[in-house]
Amino acid sequence: MSVLQGAEAVVLVGGKGTRLRPLTLSAPKPMLPTAGVPFLTHLLSRIRETGIKHVVLGTSYKAEVFQEHFGDGAALGLELEYVVEEVPLDTAGAIRNVAHKLRERDVLVFNGDILSGVDLRAVVETHRKAEADVTLHLVRVEDPRRFGCVPTDEDGRVTAFLEKTENPPTDQINAGCYVFRREVIEGIPAGRPVSVERETFPGLLAAGSRLQGYVDASYWLDLGTPAAFVQGSADLVRGIAPTAALTSKGDALVLDGAVVDENAVIKGGATIGAGCTVAAGAVVDGAVLFDGAVVGEGARVERSVLGANSLVQAGAVVSDAVIGDGAVVGARCELINGARVWPGVVLPEGGVRFSADV
Repeated sequence: MSVLQGAEAVVLVGGKGTRLRPLTLSAPKPMLPTAGVPFLTHLLSRIRETGIKHVVLGTSYKAEVFQEHFGDGAALGLELEYVVEEVPLDTAGAIRNVAHKLRERDVLVFNGDILSGVDLRAVVETHRKAEADVTLHLVRVEDPRRFGCVPTDEDGRVTAFLEKTENPPTDQINAGCYVFRREVIEGIPAGRPVSVERETFPGLLAAGSRLQGYVDASYWLDLGTPAAFVQGSADLVRGIAPTAALTSKGDALVLDGAVVDENAVIKGGATIGAGCTVAAGAVVDGAVLFDGAVVGEGARVERSVLGANSLVQAGAVVSDAVIGDGAVVGARCELINGARVWPGVVLPEGGVRFSADV
């Protein structure tokens, strides 16, 4: 496949991931283990597939973690650079903040918490064919009321940016992936918060700039909530969501050093991290176990996340829940319906049911 010439990428990874707490107390959201590797690895692998080499990461929360893990990007076949956002600048402000690192005419910009199957080459080709100032990836969703809508005309040109409404005129929403002409980025006000959807894009439309939409029905998921995070990881493991970071797909992923009893059941795209233990009779269904987590005999873990070195004791049930690093779920306890256990918390044995934060 030919290299995509004249393009580079920016990935915005500065968010605090508050909706994913307590998991993000110890790591930024894009660095959480997702199908066995930090989530950002999956996005970077897809960028590399296009032939793009130069990627700038716009960091903020726990900024050092990214560079410590990825370094200069050579291991991924990329050239990575880092720009730290010292104060919150919103999306457009964060894009403007990395402008001094950019080199090419066309700049692919990604929100770092979106899992997407969009054809990145096709987005850039659409941008160039339309001679657009900005091109937006738009996805169709069943219920667009929860999102801002982006209508387009018969030529695919964006006509408006609409806030959330009960009667949206279109099912097209902003998917968090753009192609900018570099000059447009340089024209964003520097040093202050700027919103792409509330200021930059409406301002460009008012000025007569060409904003193009690339609309498709590809896989798309915002990993901002625990439920979405678990789903995204499972979809990557099963090959439903695209990635070039995994060498094999299947019903489960068991990393090196994990011990899974032959009488345990691992399914639903579950990931068992390095050094984990899953005992006899246990069921792990569609869950993500970070490194060192332990699931006791007969326990059941469904659509949940177990933090590093956490323990689910025998007979416990963890369903649609999040267990923080080093926390202990006592034998026969039940955690359900979005319950979250903070790091280091020890829940007693004895069949207690929790459905709220503890």
